[in-house]
Order: sequence, then C-alpha cells, then structure tokens
Amino acid sequence: MSQALSVLCVGAGGYVGGELLRLLYQHPFVGTVTAHSRSQESKAIGSVHPTLAPLTDARFIAGELDELTRQHDVVMMALEHGESARLVPSILAAQPRLLIDLAADFRIADPSLYARYYGPHPAPELLSTFQYGLCDVNGSSLRGAKAIAAPGCFATAAQLALYPLKDLLGTTSPTLFAITGSSGAGAKPKDTTHHPARAHNLFAYSPFSHRHEAEIVQSLRTWTGRNDATARLITHSGPMVRGIYLTLHAQLESALPPGTVEAALRSAYHERPLVRVLSKPPELTHAIGSSYALLHGCQSPDGKELQVTVSIDNLLKGASGQAVQAMNLALGLPETCGLQAVGVFPC
Repeated sequence: MSQALSVLCVGAGGYVGGELLRLLYQHPFVGTVTAHSRSQESKAIGSVHPTLAPLTDARFIAGELDELTRQHDVVMMALEHGESARLVPSILAAQPRLLIDLAADFRIADPSLYARYYGPHPAPELLSTFQYGLCDVNGSSLRGAKAIAAPGCFATAAQLALYPLKDLLGTTSPTLFAITGSSGAGAKPKDTTHHPARAHNLFAYSPFSHRHEAEIVQSLRTWTGRNDATARLITHSGPMVRGIYLTLHAQLESALPPGTVEAALRSAYHERPLVRVLSKPPELTHAIGSSYALLHGCQSPDGKELQVTVSIDNLLKGASGQAVQAMNLALGLPETCGLQAVGVFPC
C-alpha cells in the first residue's frame, strides 16, 4: 500500500477502544489515528489510557461523525449495543473505504434470530450491508469488504471451537461452558465488576439467554446446513481482568476413530496464522495480551464424547485484535500486521 491509512476510532474511551488505539498507533500501514469519544472529549488520550502516553500527545475529539468519516479511510466503532445502528446510516452515507462495527448491531443477518435475543432490529434494511468478520474462518472472503461486523468475544471462542467439528457433530447440540474476565463488562463500573465482588469469586449469568448465542447458532446452521442446529452457551464471570476460557463438550451419536478431533482442528487451522492448535489444553494466561487463539481437542477413550478447549484475550482476539485483523484482510494487507505481539507471562 503506497499511502498510509487514516483511521477514525469511535467510542475510543473504553477498554476495547483503548486496545484499538494501541494496535493502530503501532500498525505499520496506519499513518493517522483519530480518537472520538463524547464522554472523554478534549482529554489527553494518555490520561484515559495511560499505557498510550508514550505513543501520542493527542486528545479525544467529539466532532460530527459524517464529516470526520469523509476525512478518514477506515472507521472503527467500539460503542455500546444499539448506538451503532443509530449512527451507521450517516457514516455509510459519507462512504468510508471500510467500516468495522464491534458492537452486536449487525452481527445477525436474520432479523427473527436477532429479535429472539435482542428485540426488534432498529435498522433491518442495513443487515445485508455487513459481512460477518470471524477472521480465522472467513479469511480471504473478507477481501474487498466495505462494512464488517466484528464477532463478540464469547462468540469468537465458541465458533473457533465449533467450526472444525461441523462434519462430526451430526444432530448433537454441543454445550459451551465459558468464563470471562471483568473487562468484558466495559470500563464503566458495575456491581458485578467491582473488585470486592469479583475477586475470589465465580458466578453464572444470563442463563439460557446470553446474546452471543445468536451468533453461534447462526454460524452453526450455516456450516452444517441444518436450520434446526443449536448450541448452548453457558457463561460465567471469573475473578480475572482479561480473557475467556471456553470448553465445548458434545455427546456423539456414534464413536469417532482415535485422533479425529485433534486432526479436525489441525486441518481447519493449519493455514490460519493467529490460531495455535496445542497438544494439551491451553492455559488462559498464555493467551492474555495477544491476538492469538489457543485450542486443544480430544475425545473420550470410547470415541463417543469430544471436547475442545479455547483460550483467548477477550479484548484482543475477542474484539480489537480481530477488528484490526479484519481491516488487514479487507484491504489486502498482510493479515498479521500489527498483531504478532505475544502475550506477557506471568500476568
């Protein structure tokens, strides 16, 4: 690419926005980064995201998004659910080269499936405008995309576990048990993220109703060709700040030959640079601070049960890192640009 990209980050004051800025400021093909935040307007970026202070002296702005869009190549939106649908029409009208939305507003293509988990969609006419950005599965199909909906964090981990099994599950409905860190709830303090309530604690939430299940079901039905395919996501809040640790379990209709599950994972991801298939279950801390997904698959001695374990950083592979990966793929850049930093250990 002969000319450096200019990127506008909308909602840059939150945790995901801060990670987007960190990645973009160090991206070799990005020249200009603008941080938009109405709640942090005029504040120094480094005062809100202290680790970015060595990278920039810039401040947050809160100008009109349609005008700002016309001044940038790429717009990335890291807003709360519902805000994107309100703002996207005017942003699309300004014709950015690429729009990436990290909220849930445009992840679900079927309005009825969306309504089951979120209620009526506020802009159903725009659903077909967006491509679903599960980068490690969709890969090169994102090349040339103009609008991408980045997957949710639980949905990313779950789908990376499910995709290699699409031809093995039959009519089985797998169970996905997952634990997330407190940063997944955002930067605004809540009862469930207050440190005394979260430390040394573990609790389930959103039973039978977690919204990321909609993305999982949507993809599973596409991959298997079965409109009745289902999966159950069981979510828990854990005492760590970052990360998602997910284990998929399925009871099969017939036994699998030894080594089938591991072979399926390695076949699915052998050319995916940001997925690592391990010979033993991953540890959560080994993924923290990176845009890599760590996976392990196995089956019971009788071959009638299978298990896949996934470890990701919820703010990176589950959000900002995947958004940058999608940008790279859409614009024809090397897929791993700005994303190859490994995590920190111990963390």
